Amino acid sequence: MDSYGILSLLPVLCILVIAVTTKRTLFAMVCGLSVAAAVLAGANGGFVNSWFSYAYASMTNESLQWLILVVGMFGMLIVLFERSHAVKDFGIWAGKFIKTEKQSLFGTAFLGIIIFLDDYLNNLAVGTTMKGITDRLKIPRTQLAYVVNTVAAPVCILIPLSSWAVYFAALLKTGGVTVDGSGMGAYLRALPFTFYAWLAVIVVILQIIGIIPKIGPIKKDYERAKATGDVFPEGTDLAELGIDEDDVLPEGYKAHPWNFLIPLIVMIAVTLLMDTEVLYGSAAGVIVAFVLYLIQKRMGFKDLLTCCYDGIMSMGFVMVLSVLAFAVQAANIDLGLANYVISVTEPIMKGAFLPAVVFLVCGVYAYATGCFWDLAAIILPIVIPLANAMGVDPILASAAVFSGAAFGSNTCLYGDGVIMCAQGCQIKPMELMFATLPYAMIAGGGSVILYLIAGFVM
Repeated sequence: MDSYGILSLLPVLCILVIAVTTKRTLFAMVCGLSVAAAVLAGANGGFVNSWFSYAYASMTNESLQWLILVVGMFGMLIVLFERSHAVKDFGIWAGKFIKTEKQSLFGTAFLGIIIFLDDYLNNLAVGTTMKGITDRLKIPRTQLAYVVNTVAAPVCILIPLSSWAVYFAALLKTGGVTVDGSGMGAYLRALPFTFYAWLAVIVVILQIIGIIPKIGPIKKDYERAKATGDVFPEGTDLAELGIDEDDVLPEGYKAHPWNFLIPLIVMIAVTLLMDTEVLYGSAAGVIVAFVLYLIQKRMGFKDLLTCCYDGIMSMGFVMVLSVLAFAVQAANIDLGLANYVISVTEPIMKGAFLPAVVFLVCGVYAYATGCFWDLAAIILPIVIPLANAMGVDPILASAAVFSGAAFGSNTCLYGDGVIMCAQGCQIKPMELMFATLPYAMIAGGGSVILYLIAGFVM
């Protein structure tokens, strides 16, 4: 479909402005979808029909259906962990070894590297695992979420056994970019040039060490945590998040970390064995946790069933937000947002500047739309022929696309990575976005410089 020109930008701008001014992500998404439906009303038989057609298209999207199942499984597992005190058990046990802020944050980053199979698994599992430990050390939840979220997508790109790597390698092969006939060979050749992924992880390490200072919302939250002991962003309603501050363990309680570690290990192992299928892994984790706690009589059968139900309900916000996000993405496709962005920037996609411009375009597009995997499928068929025609290494140009996808995953307000991480760390997606943006811009700025240098050198 032809682009609607500058009108295609209106839904994205509406979402960002309303989210910032009202601090209501769901309301902003509804407004953005409404603007898109209004622009497309003529092509879809009126505003009402247009609005609901995108809502329906979202809910019939197989990717969304898969995501809702995964989110529901994670919700069940998280509530089972919390009500069985498995998370607290792990926190008490790990507290014997983790004594300082730096140790806890490096432990968070290291766990994120270990769970490299998929960014959903990474964002939800690491936040759930570490928040009890970081709370005890009075580390703000925004700081925890920044580390979890920033490590997740870059690690999935940098370790070529992840779902991201397999997908991108397949796209390279489809685009005719191979090494020894292999798309994965081309992907491995591209890894050193995925500059944003490398720099994002380096910035996290430097920020934990203190070489890069606390800035933006994270600095503000650190000052507040130091003064009041409250690790949550200002204005957080703990009851709304389902957090019970009065949940105190009985005196003489003995912590057993295996009640947390066994389901988590099973989840990761099954995910790996089932060809990085997170849905099977999370389902296996739920079943193992359910049986384990039932055998130990930590909870009765009915209580465990209630936990599973409450777990699904606890993910209601994420599910609704995901439906709206996919609806907006579908509307953006019909608006021709990608075509418009490419048409505006294509004149400057020339020669040695191509990799840097590709990274900028992909980063902005991913940040604005919440599309990361789709972005690569849309942009690579355009970038690869351009690179070949201009004498630019197509592997370098492709690496810029992957870097842009990682930038968007780290920063997009309604991207699945930010939504999952915010849920795992129990903060709002907007709070995570603003906490991450200053550091993402540092890594992004460095990436632009490196792509300019690589473009001229290569």
